Amino acid sequence: MPRRIRYDAWSATDGGLVRRGGMTTWTSPWRLAGFAFTDLVASWHARTTGGSWIEVAVQARGSRRWHTLAHWQGGRRATRRTSVEDDPEVDTDIWSPRGGADAYRLRVGLHPSTSGRLPTLERIGAVVSAGPVRTTTSSPLGRTARILDVPRLSQMTHADIGGGGWCSPTSVAMVLAHAGTLPPAADGRPADVPAAAREVLDPAYGAGNWSFNTAWAASRSGNAFVTRLRDLRDAERLVAAGVPVVASIAYAPGALRGAPTHGTPGHLVVIRGFTGCGDVVANDPGAPSDRSVRRTYDRGRFERAWLRGYGGLVYVIHRDDQVLPRAPWTGAAR
Repeated sequence: MPRRIRYDAWSATDGGLVRRGGMTTWTSPWRLAGFAFTDLVASWHARTTGGSWIEVAVQARGSRRWHTLAHWQGGRRATRRTSVEDDPEVDTDIWSPRGGADAYRLRVGLHPSTSGRLPTLERIGAVVSAGPVRTTTSSPLGRTARILDVPRLSQMTHADIGGGGWCSPTSVAMVLAHAGTLPPAADGRPADVPAAAREVLDPAYGAGNWSFNTAWAASRSGNAFVTRLRDLRDAERLVAAGVPVVASIAYAPGALRGAPTHGTPGHLVVIRGFTGCGDVVANDPGAPSDRSVRRTYDRGRFERAWLRGYGGLVYVIHRDDQVLPRAPWTGAAR
């Protein structure tokens, strides 16, 4: 049976906004997945000003328990931004319902600033998935060979201040710079990577929280979410639409030839295009310098590192004027 994936999202006008006592919450309608899913990753776009913050939680149909996924507050000096560590079903940014689930709903608690100002929830969604990942062969070549002009940034040029753990915010910064929604750094570089790392920092985990990275990206580009793709043909469709994607990969030592990192249990790179023979053109922030970031990876080897590693997980970041392909993993298909 092929891997099953579904992404759904709601605007703040959907679901119910309830004020009860001193608490304001927004709750989504129940969402039927269409299959028994084993994991969920949420992503959102919220504006927190003056010290306001949000709390994101999820509930499975048939259960009374809400599982808190995150506390989120935007800004480099956020004090109410962290993942939750005391729930055995929640692993930083992934909810794995015990025994699986066939439906869920999301809840957002809107916590006011000291002056009483509430945060604004623009959009929230989640990707659910289940089933095996096909890893034996590489997917057939798509019809479009296109390489996007994505600025190159290395996390390793900041290794002396913690950049060795900044593959996620560095990748996001590259995509935002490509979209033209990130001001350049004072030194003329396309983006301020240390500033990006501060915007997404999860004190309980580091700079690699998937949900926190897209929450920050959404505040810059207007649209950003975590989803999963079935194989590289889905990534080709996004690149053909002018949208580079940030992919989460993992591979054994020597398994991804040409990579600056010999092996890794978890790393993020930007898929910026494909060659005429279908190989992946990537910006790999693990390279030692900005100039050496661009890499070309064998299609089959990269796809295995991506699908086996984290089940085809990606960040999709785009502007309002960029139309995404209609597919279950974009939420456009109903």
